[in-house]
Amino acid sequence: MTFADKVIQFNKQLEYTGAKLPPGIRIMNPFREHEQTMGISEKFYHKYYNDNSPRHIILGINPGRFGGGLTGIPFTDPKRLKSECDIDYDGKAAHEPSSVFVYEMIHAYGGVEEFYKKFYINSLCPLGFTTMDDKGKEKNYNYYDSKELANAVSGYIIENIKKQISLGVITDICFCFGTGKNETFLRKLNEEHGFFKKIIALEHPRFIMQYKTAIKQFYIDKYVSAFREAGD
Repeated sequence: MTFADKVIQFNKQLEYTGAKLPPGIRIMNPFREHEQTMGISEKFYHKYYNDNSPRHIILGINPGRFGGGLTGIPFTDPKRLKSECDIDYDGKAAHEPSSVFVYEMIHAYGGVEEFYKKFYINSLCPLGFTTMDDKGKEKNYNYYDSKELANAVSGYIIENIKKQISLGVITDICFCFGTGKNETFLRKLNEEHGFFKKIIALEHPRFIMQYKTAIKQFYIDKYVSAFREAGD
């Protein structure tokens, strides 16, 4: 099986099997909720991962509603799917700021083919979470946004880190998107289970786009430098 085949198989079996979630939290499984998502992700992985080369893993938090929650591809919103990956999307051209940053960084690295040849992006929790705000509007929710949720999903996260390593992941370095709670959680798990020899944490793309856009190029350069050092 190619790396692509293994990722596709991993996505097909995704189902939440952890402890009961706290009240008001919903599991978001893009591969079960949107008819076209599995087909889109299969095209993507066959296009960029149709080989047996090992890759370094990049772990985000969990999918967001307007990026991987629609396309099934972490940090790839429908706009970037079409403009950067040349894969059709039949629906609203949703926009995710994190995806904008990631693809600007990928361009700076050398382009999508060069980047995805060496790196595989996913999340500590490959399924997302949502909740409703006071006005009844659905919004993203992170696994660490409540201690109860983090405790409930920790076993599921551990199980899926192991599964993703088995895809063909190089374990000398793991990149973590997020230098706050996501990094803290991953480092604790890594100390307990020894998944990776080293973790390199980078500021989360959403944080950069929300608070650091004036110096965005600094973070693009920081990302590219870290990835080139590992990828060479």
